[in-house]
Amino acid sequence: MFRGFGTLLNVATILVGTGLGVLLGHRLPGRTRDVVTDAIGLVTLLIAAFAAYAVRDPALVGLVGPNAPMLIVLASLVAGGVIGSLLRLELRLEGLGHRLQSRLAGRAASPERRRFVEGFVAASLLFCVGPLTVLGSISDGLGRGSEQLALKATLDGITSVAFAASFGWGVAAAALTVLVVQGGLTVVGALAGTFLSAGQVSALTATGGLLLVGVALRLLRIKQLPVGDLLPALVLAPLFTALVSAWG
Repeated sequence: MFRGFGTLLNVATILVGTGLGVLLGHRLPGRTRDVVTDAIGLVTLLIAAFAAYAVRDPALVGLVGPNAPMLIVLASLVAGGVIGSLLRLELRLEGLGHRLQSRLAGRAASPERRRFVEGFVAASLLFCVGPLTVLGSISDGLGRGSEQLALKATLDGITSVAFAASFGWGVAAAALTVLVVQGGLTVVGALAGTFLSAGQVSALTATGGLLLVGVALRLLRIKQLPVGDLLPALVLAPLFTALVSAWG
């Protein structure tokens, strides 16, 4: 698969899901959606395990030694969580969504236009404001595969069915937002791969794997971890790896 395939797949599932949602309306039982979401959560755990195992990658171990990788991931998550919580990233993202929805929907002149705009904004935020968007896009850009975005694409496709049943074709317009946001993050990942060493990429991958565990726990409705507050760890992991390598 080529870089960017995951984003294109995500766009396709949103469009297909919207079409099905407009046709089927509210006929898809809530229990069915819950079961599918649980299945996606379990597979997310599997992918998270493979990603987290990058902590034992020979490139990372050879760069910082056998004992440092675990400490680097731990320090990245702790420091990233402190930074993210102080910046209130999770709450800010949620607040941004509410403000955009109220402003854009408030400008809609007719009920049909208002419904379209509400569907577009709500779906755009749901599909783009989340840790799996960042993790999957960067992983895809780094050339680590598009499995994470494939999971997200499946989840977004199912969600599109439910959203389109309520908001109509406005949900399909959110595919453009996904294309721009995830495409941009994929480019960031590709650029990062040009100046990060293999060991630094492994540290980032392992840290991202643990964040995926948090995503899985949310999908399985076990615990609503504030994964958004932990996103700074993705920046800190390569940085700490470089510092430990230089210091050692």
